[in-house]
Amino acid sequence: MREPVEVCVSACEAYEYEKVRAVLEEQFYLLKAEEVIRPGMRVAVKPNLVTRSTPDESAVTHPVVICAVVSLLKELGASVVIAESPGGPYTPSLLKGIYEQSGCAQAEQYGAELNLDCTWGELKAPKARLCRSFSVITPLLQADAIVDVCKLKTHCMMGMSAAVKNLFGSVPGLMKPELHCRFPEKEPFGTMITDLCQALHPVLSVVDAVTAMEGNGPTGGQPRHVGALLASRSPYAVDLACTQIIGMDPESVYPLRSAMERDLCPRTAEELVWLCEPASRFAVPDFLQPESKSADFITRLPKFLQPLATRLATPSPKIRTAECVGCGKCAESCPQHTITIRDRKAVIDYTNCIRCYCCHEMCPKHVIDIRRLSLFRH
Repeated sequence: MREPVEVCVSACEAYEYEKVRAVLEEQFYLLKAEEVIRPGMRVAVKPNLVTRSTPDESAVTHPVVICAVVSLLKELGASVVIAESPGGPYTPSLLKGIYEQSGCAQAEQYGAELNLDCTWGELKAPKARLCRSFSVITPLLQADAIVDVCKLKTHCMMGMSAAVKNLFGSVPGLMKPELHCRFPEKEPFGTMITDLCQALHPVLSVVDAVTAMEGNGPTGGQPRHVGALLASRSPYAVDLACTQIIGMDPESVYPLRSAMERDLCPRTAEELVWLCEPASRFAVPDFLQPESKSADFITRLPKFLQPLATRLATPSPKIRTAECVGCGKCAESCPQHTITIRDRKAVIDYTNCIRCYCCHEMCPKHVIDIRRLSLFRH
């Protein structure tokens, strides 16, 4: 086992700063955070700020959680920079707007620098299975350590977004579609995400699950109260704990499946070492899964029929044309360039659509749905 398998899961019912900080302080103590965060280190905090969104929409890491983490890192003697590359152009103006709208700008009051350096460099990934180098934003490359501070959400392509998937935000905005093009299928894309996580090697991973996102995440779902904060020195172990909370099979979370295949974490949450409470204490039995969840019957079909059945059963993005404002964010994010704007409305050419759901994720008006053929609905 290459990574520690200790996970902290603690109750936290509301985004009250003193309560959140107290919970995280105990978790940092139990995880011996001082072993990986030492005085004088430059630490990059990587939140999930996927798009312009307010905290109450549950698409981004709540600013109270970010501020509490920053405060604890400063207490350990580190200098802290907030580093994120949302979807879309990686520019200072976009970053400023997202910092403000998400509430993350408050982290400055606790001693963090808000990164506005929009350069990037190459990160080698010698342990990779598929992708041996990545373009990664400069503040993460220059950091002595990375602390992953993510949001627990469903994800229409990867199943779940938590610690491991959050690190895809280290790739500069408009370079993300290039990786979708290189790895259009779910399993290799998940493997690539795990390659990236291994290369970045976050020393601590904190999951904001006070309020999570259910349904068609990572941006189009609904807030769901869970009342928990999680932390671990292993992003893979904390993700495994998260699957138990939202009732998702770990094998259906593609980056986690790849991590288990590499022996980076156990295959079942029961094998984790719980330093506070077990994740099962916070399980939400009716947590709404994404519409894109694969149809289970496909693996029982003859192999020669599986590709066709997969294509038919895989949900497609559908634009609610009457509500579309023609902003072009979906076209900008589409790795296959299958979306055009005609008469101020977005139109999808399904011929080359790879069902990556980037358009659904980046639509600021949330007017792109994920739908499968009625034959495969249940």
